[in-house]
Amino acid sequence: MYNSTDPRASLATAKAGPAASEFAAAEYLKFYQTAPQQDDASGRTWLGRGQNFIIAYTEAAPGASFSRSGQVDEYVVLLQDPDASATITWQSATETVPGYSIAFVPPGDSTVTMPEGGRLVRMFTTRSDDLAAACANADAYAEPHPNIPPFVAWPEPRGGHRVRFYSLDVPPEPGRFGRIFRCTTFMVNCLPAEPRPRDITKLSPHYHDDFEQCSLALKGAFTHHIRWPWTPDLNAWRADDHEWCGSPSIAVIPPPAIHTSRAMEETGNQLIDIFSPPRMDFSEKQGWVLNADDYPMPGQPA
Repeated sequence: MYNSTDPRASLATAKAGPAASEFAAAEYLKFYQTAPQQDDASGRTWLGRGQNFIIAYTEAAPGASFSRSGQVDEYVVLLQDPDASATITWQSATETVPGYSIAFVPPGDSTVTMPEGGRLVRMFTTRSDDLAAACANADAYAEPHPNIPPFVAWPEPRGGHRVRFYSLDVPPEPGRFGRIFRCTTFMVNCLPAEPRPRDITKLSPHYHDDFEQCSLALKGAFTHHIRWPWTPDLNAWRADDHEWCGSPSIAVIPPPAIHTSRAMEETGNQLIDIFSPPRMDFSEKQGWVLNADDYPMPGQPA
């Protein structure tokens, strides 16, 4: 269902597993329309979740610090804006991470400080019970959603855990899809900015058998078009979604719904696609994961 110019057209086809018989709704969290879950001297933080992941979107005050004590697993720090740098401290070592970067923070005690303030996005798994309970849509996951297997982390990084960070200033390359980074818990694809509305003749409807997709809008607006399969049981059918989401917002797209997103604004649009744990199909494409040398796939030597 991909346009012939889309690099994803070369991916292996979806698995032919048992047909799903029940489906979860999509989740849309429009942070720009709602009160933050945390609002204090450090800034304002909105929290939303999927089955396996939590997104913490923060408008940080200058000098604000955000600490995790006994963090259970690796988490992500995304600094989308070039002028919003951070310092990250882990095990008494401090790294200065420039703006327009992505960083991976190991388990244990850590602190992220924003010297000049600005936008900060952190991504945690739902093993962080305190954050999961604080999410605006926590009630939607009172019971596990169907069609998603239990979360399993990927292998530890080569050379052991430390704070690792990577610039997002990566030029496009023919045949490569986006700018993809992974760690033990997440895969993050920082898609190219779309300067204007997407061509309606070049959309990319597709589906995933058994994992959620989180689409994080950081600039502009997107319409998320989602269609669920029909089954013999009419009670399981769901109406299509055509949900307009400004920024900042997240859309949580459940499997195996067919979906595609269209950029809408004439003044620029930025979408980040997030998966937890990492995707195997993207990882198997040579050159797609930009930090693959640091984080092995399951079954690869450490």
